Amino acid sequence: MCMLTHRHSLHCILPPYILSRIAEHGPPELRGTAIRALLVDSSIRIVRATTAGPVSGSVARLRSAAGNIVTPSPLRTIRDAGNKPEAPGATVIRREGDAPTGDPAADEAYEGLGATFALFWEAYHRNSIDDAGLPLDATVHYDQDYDNAFWDGTQMVFGDGDGALFNRFTLALDVIGHELTHGVTEKEAGLAYFNQSGALNESISDVFGSLVKQKALGQDAATADWLIGEGLFTPKVKGSALRSMKAPGTAYDDPVLGKDPQPAHMDDFVRTNQDNGGVHINSGIPNRAFYLAATAIGGNAWDRAGTIWYNALLDPNVRANTDFAAFARVTVDVAGRLYGAGSAEATAVGTAWSDVGVS
Repeated sequence: MCMLTHRHSLHCILPPYILSRIAEHGPPELRGTAIRALLVDSSIRIVRATTAGPVSGSVARLRSAAGNIVTPSPLRTIRDAGNKPEAPGATVIRREGDAPTGDPAADEAYEGLGATFALFWEAYHRNSIDDAGLPLDATVHYDQDYDNAFWDGTQMVFGDGDGALFNRFTLALDVIGHELTHGVTEKEAGLAYFNQSGALNESISDVFGSLVKQKALGQDAATADWLIGEGLFTPKVKGSALRSMKAPGTAYDDPVLGKDPQPAHMDDFVRTNQDNGGVHINSGIPNRAFYLAATAIGGNAWDRAGTIWYNALLDPNVRANTDFAAFARVTVDVAGRLYGAGSAEATAVGTAWSDVGVS
């Protein structure tokens, strides 16, 4: 179920409530698959909690004698688990600089890691997840019909999906960006994966996951679809994506999966003991705030809006227990410092948070 009230949580793209819905309402042949995915996620969480240490890279941040950052490049390794529950996978099938393998999952994972590295370096001069050149590893073909993808603190892991409701999880570029961003958040703010701080954790991953996709596709804020996980659903599912940042609560409405539960405003904030206090549910509120800010500012969302959110994540006032209101104050303050207290950017950010009911 990919949740834990620990700084070193296991972060999965598919919320546990979706798997639970499949286990309860799905066709008989998929119920066992969903239950197995929930059990696999739970066992990995236990290992993650007992073995996780601080994120650290093996490559020092590259600087010249003059203090300028030397342009880095990603160091990617893709492994194949052979549809066994092994992470890392047993077989290396593509390394940095290798030609495409012809295996769609392996090549999509390779390209997705590269696109995420490119966004953080080219937009924010961040050298990989830890800002010190951390190698980017991924395992594909994890387990049998596994419906999820996750960041376990050291690498990305992708299931192939069940083929009935979900396609392979490497299909969605924003999913790869989302999961890797959990590593950035863990390194910088360490937002506790519970209640509002956990929902912020999820939202920040959605923000930069979407920006990875927008930059790779050359979309500005006005033309982007603002969907997270578009392409993961098979045609059997009545829905467009896992989440919508533009219109939280509208991404899907399906007899098996249920209706997208995300609120778009604090008036509809969901109080629950499930999903670590609703981390995948209430993230819709800060998601919409970013969408509103980015579209009001205009241009490429990874430029000014993304720069504000990235610098807010690095701000010392964002700590493990930071809630929506505290993060909103930091983003407004950062926008003022970067662009001026009375700037259009600062105004847009403040208005966006107010429009979703966060004062």
